[in-house]
Amino acid sequence: MPRFATTSTLLKRTAASLIVVAGLATATLLVAPPASSAQSGASYPRHGWDKTPAERAETLQQRIRTLHASLRITPAEEAHWSGVAQAMRDNENRLQAMIAARETATAHHVTAPEQLRSNERFTQAHVAGLQALRGAFETLYAAMPDDQKLIADDVFDTVSHGHD
Repeated sequence: MPRFATTSTLLKRTAASLIVVAGLATATLLVAPPASSAQSGASYPRHGWDKTPAERAETLQQRIRTLHASLRITPAEEAHWSGVAQAMRDNENRLQAMIAARETATAHHVTAPEQLRSNERFTQAHVAGLQALRGAFETLYAAMPDDQKLIADDVFDTVSHGHD
């Protein structure tokens, strides 16, 4: 049972799904080999990262809009919210730059140690992105009234634990 009964379950699930999908997409990059790699002739799926820049930007904007709605951001909170949205955009831009660099740099056979180093770089970028997002979100959260904090807690609890 949700902690805050007036929160729309559908809206929470949508926000949670979008955030989890974004996290899973990032996680798959950590274990998926570059596009130029092949194993026994097998083709590795691109997990949505083969979208055009415009499609990726729209997906991100939809995640931002959904989270904004789920958290019930008020006009008074917009200044703090803009920092959260910008952190999300910055994280996406950093990740896309890393993906592009990895794809252009892997014209040769990628060795296991090289793959591990690449995974390490993506993990470090993910952690740095989470830290930036957390910092921006903490500023927003501190400005929220208690009832809205419960909504935020519930949205992020759903994302973290996969339940509502």
